[in-house]
Amino acid sequence: MREVRSFGKMKEKVTEKMIENIYADLEDGDQLTLAFQGGEPTMAGLNYFRKVTQLVDQQQKQIQVHYAIQTNGTMINENWCAFLKKHDFLVGLSIDGLPLYHDLHRVDPKGKGSFHRVLQTKQLFDQYEIDYNVLCVLTNPLAKEGKKVFHFLKEQQIKFVQFIPCLDDLDAKKKSSYALTPKRFAGFYRQLFPLWLEQLKKGNYISIKLFDDLINLLVRKEITACGILGNCQVQYVIEADGSVYPCDFYVLDEYRMGYIQENTLKELFEKEITFDFVCKKPNLPKKCGNCPFIKVCGGGCKRMKNAVYVDSSGQYCGYQDFLRYFIPRIQEILQLISSKIV
Repeated sequence: MREVRSFGKMKEKVTEKMIENIYADLEDGDQLTLAFQGGEPTMAGLNYFRKVTQLVDQQQKQIQVHYAIQTNGTMINENWCAFLKKHDFLVGLSIDGLPLYHDLHRVDPKGKGSFHRVLQTKQLFDQYEIDYNVLCVLTNPLAKEGKKVFHFLKEQQIKFVQFIPCLDDLDAKKKSSYALTPKRFAGFYRQLFPLWLEQLKKGNYISIKLFDDLINLLVRKEITACGILGNCQVQYVIEADGSVYPCDFYVLDEYRMGYIQENTLKELFEKEITFDFVCKKPNLPKKCGNCPFIKVCGGGCKRMKNAVYVDSSGQYCGYQDFLRYFIPRIQEILQLISSKIV
């Protein structure tokens, strides 16, 4: 799957060539998002990020550049905040819902939970008025606690949150007890929804990404989440050695498109391996055949199929279950939004 587990920090020459080749196919007026993930990207050091922004600023083309970073928040200080604010970074801050669940997996080098440290980072972001959203890994145990999670969001005045399904490794022989199941997925969001709607009626809009994505898709006919219609899109995930992959779920040797030092984005997009990834779809479960939502799902994201969609029995789909609950309430949501309650 991967011969080299980690390539560490990207070298300066690779970074320079990366920016050069990304810009090669762009034209004035284009938009570019550079999103940094890890591991933990802040471990590359603040000077690395200063170098990246300097390289971008040196480019001659008039490109609107957006920066984003996903972090566990443990290394963030005021110097980081000043930099993030200066360059208008959108930050994804990892907080796994509740202290018990967060500290179970997110510990410091001494084995101590990081929950309270991360809340200090959140307070810094609020102080510096940095745009951020909370990223919460939705494990199977945490999915039982939908009501508690929502009350935590409200208590902490968190306005933007994305729940990321906890997935088994692609080569896992046995399902982990932490990996999300379709029933827990549906149950979690069905717990959240009435609480979310209650706040909406009070004029307090809390952005839960799945709800936003569904409203955008069903009402505005806009796609704001990769895989929401069952189709893959190329994301250009670049590893520290310059290797490029189509999706952050598939940063594996067999999906390597090439190297950013050697190819432009257009050249990488035109490779056969890229075509195969985008166009070759897995066979859909039989349950999808008579599903009333197939046109707004298409089988969904293939990587999340075991966590969100049809379960091992083949008889139950968590996404279908939730859509049956959510879609009849769309008009009520729109009326609340259009009446300027939010």
